[in-house]
Parts: sequence; C-alpha cells; structure tokens
Amino acid sequence: MQVRAAFAFAQNQPIAVGDFTLDGPGPGEVLVELRAAGLCHSDMSFFDGSRVWSDYPIVLGHEGAGVVREVGPGVTSVRAGDHVITVGIPECGTCPACLSPRTNLCDTYFQPTTRRVFAQKGQQVRAFCELGTFCNFVTIRETQACVIRRDVPLDVVCCLACAGATGVGSAIFTAKMEPGSTAIVFGLGGIGLNVVEGARIAGASRIIGIDTNPAKEGPARTAGATEVLNPATTPDLLGTLREMTGGGADYAFDCVGGTDLLRMAVESTRIGWGTTVSIGIFPGAQEIALRPRAIQEGRRLIGSYLGNIKTRSELPRLADWYAEGRLRMDNLISHRIDLEDIGHGFDLIRQGAARRVVIDF
Repeated sequence: MQVRAAFAFAQNQPIAVGDFTLDGPGPGEVLVELRAAGLCHSDMSFFDGSRVWSDYPIVLGHEGAGVVREVGPGVTSVRAGDHVITVGIPECGTCPACLSPRTNLCDTYFQPTTRRVFAQKGQQVRAFCELGTFCNFVTIRETQACVIRRDVPLDVVCCLACAGATGVGSAIFTAKMEPGSTAIVFGLGGIGLNVVEGARIAGASRIIGIDTNPAKEGPARTAGATEVLNPATTPDLLGTLREMTGGGADYAFDCVGGTDLLRMAVESTRIGWGTTVSIGIFPGAQEIALRPRAIQEGRRLIGSYLGNIKTRSELPRLADWYAEGRLRMDNLISHRIDLEDIGHGFDLIRQGAARRVVIDF
C-alpha cells in the first residue's frame, strides 16, 4: 500500500515527510493502523547530529498505538481488531532472556533482521526499531505487538511504548522502590515525569525533581514530586540535596544522560544502600567517570533499558493502571500535531517547550 511517513535521510538535515510503499504482513507479522505516535529524543538523534548512523534513509518513530487490521501466516497471539502498543523490544516468550525474570531484553532484539517493509522509489528502507511509527500504517513482527485492553485511549497510551515504560518501569521494575523510600529525579522531561509517576505509585515518601526549566515544576508536582529544584538557582545543588535527605536519597534517576550529571546522581544517594539508575542516553562517545569510593561505600549504579518491563506480558499492566486512575498519562502530553508538522514538534522538544508531543493520525 502507499503511505506517507516521516524519515531521516542524513545527519544534520531536517526530518522530512514523504511517500513510501509498505508491504503487507508476511509470516509472523501483523499490519497495524496507528492512531497516534509519540515523538522521542531517540528519534531526533538520527538527524540532529548526536548519533552515529549510516543506514539512511530510515523511517523514524518507535512509540505508537493502534488497531491490528491484518495478520500474516503463523500469527497466533494477535488477531485483527486487537488494540496494540508497538514495542521496540520484542518478547518472543521462549528464549532464555524471556524466560528469566532478570531482564526484558529478548535475545531476538540483538539478532539482525534483513526484512525491510518500507520502500521508496524502489529502494528498501529500514524502520527504526523495525517499527517506523511516524506513519499511519506499520507492518511489524507479532512479537512487537503488545495487546492491551480496548477501553483506554490509544492517543494517550501510545506514550507507554517508550516514555511510560522507561520511566515508570525504572522506578518499579528496575529500582524496585519500596514504600516510604526517597527519590531524586534528574531531568523532568517525558522520561523523568514518568519516573516521578512510578516513584509515587511505588509509595515513595519524598520525590525531589531537578530541572533547569521552571516550566517543568507544575507538571512534575502533578505527577507526584514533593519538591522541585532548579540547579540554576541552587548554588550548591549536591549539598542541598544531601541536607534535604539527611545524607542522601535512597534512589536517584539520571533521565538526561551525561558524565557530570550521572556522577552527581550517584553522589546524591545515601552511603550504604543508595541506588542510582542510569536512563538517559549519553551523547557521542562519553565515558563514565566516578569517584571509586562513592561505589565502595555501598552505593549501586545500575542501567535500565525500557524500564526492565517485559514488553508483551508486563506492559499491559501500565494500561490497566491508567484505566484505574493510578497512572496519570494525560499530564505527560503537552502538544498534539499532524504528521506534516513533525518538524515543528521536534523543535518544541529541542527548545524544552514540550513534555511529550503526539502525532494524531
């Protein structure tokens, strides 16, 4: 079928919208009509100069939700008419990783695929995460379709595919926060707001948000932050955090990415058991440099990839939480746009003027 999709054709070039041909579903694949898709910094990295990549052009987008319209041969877990969230990490359900409670990184995620469902002017084109959700139709693997309940709005829960899973999951599935614990969240964008949500759902007694943008304070407090600090107006941020938490928080979350910020996050946690979760993507080839004694004193530094949530068996729980009123996804979305306005949407993200921008198809 003929479709229009947003794509990158080179680094340091504006994102573009163009016409493509989309293959129908083959064996083990499903055709999804997307209702909405969220914009993410990961997509922007393919054209803003912050990522090394050579396989251009590439159809972007990995955060989306829609309705299954057709299934290919051999598909058994998804049916036409199902409401689904598209997920970047597959869950095959049978590999050692899927059978283990320790990780959500299905072994098939690391296996290269030569399948290209998009084509432009006769050239096969790759889709980001093998999804390409900046298009109103996508053909994806069955293992990347997460079936959810039908009574939640797809134009809201589409953000669970990345921001919601990563943020909420980092607090609940990665850190495994306990009721009454304290948290510091560095960066209150789409991921950070969901970390705050996850910490609140986990029963945190104190959630301190950190961001240089004063406009982030209101949404952060709505999500559950008890205090919000601006590093630009807090001369000794680390000292202030230690004083506020009686020596350090139980948990810290770096939702931005960067050597200096991650180091501060680690140092802001309590000696003995403080845990820092690294979420933000580091630009370029930065390396982590920590004070060795900060770790030797009993602190832990752990990474989180999509919140350690198993993408088909556990992610539907977050849609349930939204339906039950426990998860406040509406607070996350600040702007809605058409596909043709996607460049403006990414400008809003770049300027720090948006929390999450959603394309309505």
